[in-house]
Amino acid sequence: MHGHQPLYPPTESPTMDVKFGTTLIVIFSVMWLMRVNAIDPCASQPDNSDLNVIPIYSKCSPFKPPKADTWDNRIINMASKDPVRVKYLSTLVSQKTVSTAPIASGQAFNIGNYVVRVKLGTPGQLLFMVLDTSTDEAFVPCSGCTGCSDTTFSPKASTSYGPLDCSVPQCGQVRGLSCPATGTGACSFNQSYAGSSFSATLVQDALRLATDVIPYYSFGCVNAITGASVPAQGLLGLGRGPLSLLSQSGSNYSGIFSYCLPSFKSYYFSGSLKLGPVGQPKSIRTTPLLRSPHRPSLYYVNFTGISVGRVLVPFPSEYLGFNPNTGSGTIIDSGTVITRFVEPVYNAVREEFRKQVGGTTFTSIGAFDTCFVKTYETLAPPITLHFEGLDLKLPLENSLIHSSAGSLACLAMAAAPDNVNSVLNVIANFQQQNLRILFDIVNNKVGIAREVCN
Repeated sequence: MHGHQPLYPPTESPTMDVKFGTTLIVIFSVMWLMRVNAIDPCASQPDNSDLNVIPIYSKCSPFKPPKADTWDNRIINMASKDPVRVKYLSTLVSQKTVSTAPIASGQAFNIGNYVVRVKLGTPGQLLFMVLDTSTDEAFVPCSGCTGCSDTTFSPKASTSYGPLDCSVPQCGQVRGLSCPATGTGACSFNQSYAGSSFSATLVQDALRLATDVIPYYSFGCVNAITGASVPAQGLLGLGRGPLSLLSQSGSNYSGIFSYCLPSFKSYYFSGSLKLGPVGQPKSIRTTPLLRSPHRPSLYYVNFTGISVGRVLVPFPSEYLGFNPNTGSGTIIDSGTVITRFVEPVYNAVREEFRKQVGGTTFTSIGAFDTCFVKTYETLAPPITLHFEGLDLKLPLENSLIHSSAGSLACLAMAAAPDNVNSVLNVIANFQQQNLRILFDIVNNKVGIAREVCN
């Protein structure tokens, strides 16, 4: 073991005294909602002070799951598509020159685990946007978009809408820029996203987050999509680049946000996303937040090792080491479903886990290659993730997933795809359940604390 102190005990819910630090509350309890609004449990507060974050297939979401689907089958399906996202994360290299990304068809990939209800334009048009900590630019489907869903943003219906041309500074900050060599022209760009592609024009409009308004928010107005992985009602980027939400909000949120992701076991998920220093936990163990100029949008941490039970799993340190020049290392990501380690690391963890469970046969289900009869679950050792300055001991619900029939338990981790162009480990959202994950970009630290947000 590394001798770090364990995480602080569960934090108490702080009193909400929000000035310009918005708390985005995820609400899924029907009884609680009925007390808020006796008519419609999914309705907004009368004063529009709430900003609900909900899983994409919750009862209050406009997105509906396939018929006869179950939550565990849904997770297995999404996890099987994680390799496409991990490959996408590896492509987020710094743009040193103006380049155009090709538009090509891609695999169907559902990264929409959580969506936030926001209003865009004046008057506000309601949109459910996917949250993504590894993307900077926001983008939404606009009227007339080819390949988009039925719900789009209408620029003509907004009195505060404005186009941006190639002469503005924001245009030079977007990936996949395509501007004419001479003249001003519209700020058009092409991007690939997790196996799909889209073309858009950079524009500005008012973005409302609960009672906060960012008046000149720059985002991509999508006019064409190829593939099925682009979020249906757009994406809100929480990355670290100049066009991310935190960067565009200036000093309003002081470069701080946190979230608590609810358990996958509950049909009615609950959790919260908080923007700004107000309401953040006071007692929280932190680890340094690292930055790679090669992949500047990603949240890197110094991941130092893994323990299975009491055994610190041995493997060469270069598989975890952070290299700012190549972008290799370990990131915390909200869009990947299950944690992915480079193959030598995962194989070592898997073999030690199987050794300690022992006495049974292991089978595979989808992306999970270490499934066993549930009666052996009591023998499953805890897994501890070691970071510089803190150790995170995962509860069983964060390390095991059960089959839809309930007869099998599976180790909820997997190997990263071998086509990623450098060593990249991803701490994913399944392992982040019921934890408060705090990002402080100004002071370069990530905090992790226990918090039951079911």
